Amino acid sequence: MNSHEDYIRRCIQIGSNGLGTAQPNPMVGAVIVYNNRIIGEGYTSPYGGSHAEVNAINSVHDISLLSESTLYVTLEPCSHFGKTPPCSDLIIKHQIPRVVIGCIDDNPEVAGRGVKKLRDSGCEVILGILEEDCKNHHKRFFTFHNKKRPYIILKWAESGDGYIAPKTKKEKQPVWITNAYSRQLVHRWRSEEHAILVGTTTVMEDNPSLTVRDWKGPNPIRVVLDRSKKLDVEYAVFNTKAKTIRLLEDHINYDLPIAAQISKYLFKQNISSVIIEGGSKTIQSFIDEELWDEAFVFYGSVLFKNGIKAPKFNGCLKSETRILKDTLKVYVKN
Repeated sequence: MNSHEDYIRRCIQIGSNGLGTAQPNPMVGAVIVYNNRIIGEGYTSPYGGSHAEVNAINSVHDISLLSESTLYVTLEPCSHFGKTPPCSDLIIKHQIPRVVIGCIDDNPEVAGRGVKKLRDSGCEVILGILEEDCKNHHKRFFTFHNKKRPYIILKWAESGDGYIAPKTKKEKQPVWITNAYSRQLVHRWRSEEHAILVGTTTVMEDNPSLTVRDWKGPNPIRVVLDRSKKLDVEYAVFNTKAKTIRLLEDHINYDLPIAAQISKYLFKQNISSVIIEGGSKTIQSFIDEELWDEAFVFYGSVLFKNGIKAPKFNGCLKSETRILKDTLKVYVKN
């Protein structure tokens, strides 16, 4: 017989299918169990579509079994009308007698109301199964609602001698520190996050497109710092392959620390996560203002001898992976 933890673990697994498409909604996973057998599964549809609980219920072939089943879900079912009706109402409609929840929704529009509505209807509700795992799974969603800013990921590659770029370049394109497999991984990350941000110098020096080309998935929203609108529209970041937000002096005060201002602006744009990809000055501003959650740092074997120094920071090493001759280290903020 499987335990509550086993089924919630499965919810987390299938919920991850919504990474990169559900935002700014949470990537919820749901499983329906009858007589110790999974009879339905679902995860959050792309934004504006059905929630995980709805998809799980709709996947059940014999709906008469729902009145004798248990619904497992990573996050408290919603109780309010948004782009879709409340999931708690649908659960009550089908008379599902028991709901097992990983963690409570901190969204002020939910925040325990879904649980109360279910219990008031006579449904048995069990809370806090693999709670920390579920909170980590929903880290973008909780950061957005609790801290009123996107989940912030810093990303850069540095040479073996600590530079992110050489002193001089021959062409307006990136100088690669990492191998093709590491670059493909970066494109996967882009497909998983809501937005990606770079500074003016990075656009002028590298002319990046900031899209997903080496991986299948949605392009992130591109955010470009452009204080005085000096960037020509011919740069690749302004093509039609993805939406681009240009942050001008009208949006933030560049004479003051910018990271907090950028975070506030992106929150107002309903952006739930962002990769800060360059350059060194832009990344350092987020470090100095202590506004970051994770840092993905590639260490290559190439040596530049001089150039633009890599950002300086203190973080807790979460993982270390070898990718051919590259080393990827993932840090979390202390």
